Amino acid sequence: MQPSPGELKPARNQNAGQPGVGRQILVLAAFLAASFLVAGLGSLATFNNVNGWYSTADKAPWSPPNWVFGPVWTFLYTAMAVAAWLVWRKQGPGTPRALAVYGVQLALNLAWTPVFFGLYPAIGAAALYLAQAIILALIAAVAVTVLSFGPISRMAGLLLLPYVSWLVFAATLNLWAALNN
Repeated sequence: MQPSPGELKPARNQNAGQPGVGRQILVLAAFLAASFLVAGLGSLATFNNVNGWYSTADKAPWSPPNWVFGPVWTFLYTAMAVAAWLVWRKQGPGTPRALAVYGVQLALNLAWTPVFFGLYPAIGAAALYLAQAIILALIAAVAVTVLSFGPISRMAGLLLLPYVSWLVFAATLNLWAALNN
């Protein structure tokens, strides 16, 4: 039945299908916790080795000072978590696949640090070449994540672009280390 000209149509719920605010906050906290768990586990491998073998390693001339890495990675891990949360909020048909790809890149991210920093004292340059293979796979996984996130949430895809850029830069540092140590 059509409403008469003076009648108001009932308002559509614009948030239909979206989780409640409380759940959204919990899920955002979970994505942040997962990102920072990966960061924390990775830092376990760096603590002893940044001031150990890495301090005397031959580094690329374009290597930034060590203090740069902490703030950059803090920003990147936060952006990753927010991007995943934005995709999760959409609850669209591509969301499960996109978040699965996100999980793959997070696992590769977790693998790189202990291989690069932790394995070098045990197996030498082979660890750096293995880390190079991991970071190249990580770049590919993040690129697929960007392509998966973008159609669901443009902002989520954009939030991952600095991460891809940093990984490409880090891969050049990794390659230099592998070739020169």
